[in-house]
Amino acid sequence: MRVTVLGATGGIGRHVTRRLLNEGHQVTALVRSPAKLAITDPALTVITGALSATAAVKQAVTGADAVISALGPSMKRSVQGTALTDGTRTIVEVMREQKVDRFIGLATPSLADPQDKPHWKHKVLPVMARLMFPNALIELTGMTAAVTDSDLDYTIARITNPTNKPASGHVRSGFLGHDHVGSVMSREDIAAFLVSQLTDTRYRRAMPAISN
Repeated sequence: MRVTVLGATGGIGRHVTRRLLNEGHQVTALVRSPAKLAITDPALTVITGALSATAAVKQAVTGADAVISALGPSMKRSVQGTALTDGTRTIVEVMREQKVDRFIGLATPSLADPQDKPHWKHKVLPVMARLMFPNALIELTGMTAAVTDSDLDYTIARITNPTNKPASGHVRSGFLGHDHVGSVMSREDIAAFLVSQLTDTRYRRAMPAISN
């Protein structure tokens, strides 16, 4: 497949990019700082640009079969604004314009899926986020709404506590209150789940929670 990766220089995004290349996909990465990617491969095309640069987003998305976003907001309290929300809206607009339907991304259980049942994470995580990372929660809410309010064929994986531990190959996924899903998950396993959604149809237009 031809896959566009957003957030490819981040901890999860690098694993996504490497896994796609190892599986034989053609990858286009939209990055602000190409030197941070540190991946070279004949099947990798790197486009330099910010999410606010519509022309760069269009160049990265045109011709793709799917978009995988490993974007996530900064946890720094000093960061303000809604750059990622605005950028995600641009991505959605360009995908619709270019008739690219499949979007795979990330969020947290602070945001509920309609298939969830009442769960402590729905109560505790939003309160913690508002107190500790208020702008990050605003961004996550806006980014997610930009996708779920569209007609895109999306899967958004909700993660709680990503780590740098080696991949375990063990993934739990499902909906809060229904399925036994924990909190901790290695970034490598998160990336593996995101890539698997290129062909897995279980979570179309849904936001499964995932963990190891």
